[in-house]
Amino acid sequence: MARLINYHELLQIPRIHCMGIRGQGVGIAVLDTGAYPHIDLPYLYTFKDYINHRSNFYDDSGHGTHVAGIIGSKKIGIAPEARLIILKVLDRIGEGKTPMVLEGINWVIDHKDKYNIRIMNISIGTISKKPTHNHTLVDAVERAWQNGIVVVSAAGNHGPDKTSVTTPGISETIITVGSCDDNISTSNNLFYSGRGPTPFCICKPDVVAPGSRIMSCSNRAAMYTDKSGTSMATPFVSGSIALLLSEYPFLTPKAVKILLYETSIDLGLSKNQQGWGLVNPLGLLNAAASFRRPYGL
Repeated sequence: MARLINYHELLQIPRIHCMGIRGQGVGIAVLDTGAYPHIDLPYLYTFKDYINHRSNFYDDSGHGTHVAGIIGSKKIGIAPEARLIILKVLDRIGEGKTPMVLEGINWVIDHKDKYNIRIMNISIGTISKKPTHNHTLVDAVERAWQNGIVVVSAAGNHGPDKTSVTTPGISETIITVGSCDDNISTSNNLFYSGRGPTPFCICKPDVVAPGSRIMSCSNRAAMYTDKSGTSMATPFVSGSIALLLSEYPFLTPKAVKILLYETSIDLGLSKNQQGWGLVNPLGLLNAAASFRRPYGL
């Protein structure tokens, strides 16, 4: 039986929820394998399917449902009242084509005002054979960022070698998330979290969060399961940012990134393993209290 750690207590999420901060009204676009209409996911707002072109919520993999649950599960989510906008851009085995992901990103940009999409969670990535500064996925996520959407992407599970961060996480602009606990033995093996620097000597990831043996929603009715990987770490950060933006909606992506930089907890690891450190949701909220217009940047 996997040893499951109570990461909610570690990150002081119950304390934040007791303050009445639950991500209310913040739209989060989740680009993944879809989402099963789980009883514990009450805020599934809309669904776009770029794989099978179905209209109703479903997830033939389970990966996307697990990610969505970490963000917005009623019982165990970081931001249980955030609005989840689900875009299925990966098939049942977790594979997809770049054009479909690009379509999804462009749809999010076009509909950000309608659904108040403030965050885009991308728990997917690819290793570029010929990485370039103008990779189409990097260009797309940076365009979303410029349009006021905080883009949070996984560092990938190809560590621990240098330059093992996946695309679009290699982007200097967006927030790239690694796993703080990849020393725990999992099906991904030890030390799986992608490490920088990027091929362009950019220090990555930016922050880390729990990623190993995380319990969340399954794509089966009322069931739960545990999964591991930077895919699981990424929604911890997206959910934390949703808590922040529900209280301080004027903050820009740049301001959010500055606050992450100022408040993350140094774990004593190398910068290309931990970035600024462990995401600190309560610290984010406390630090944001000093941000006032026009200092939202």
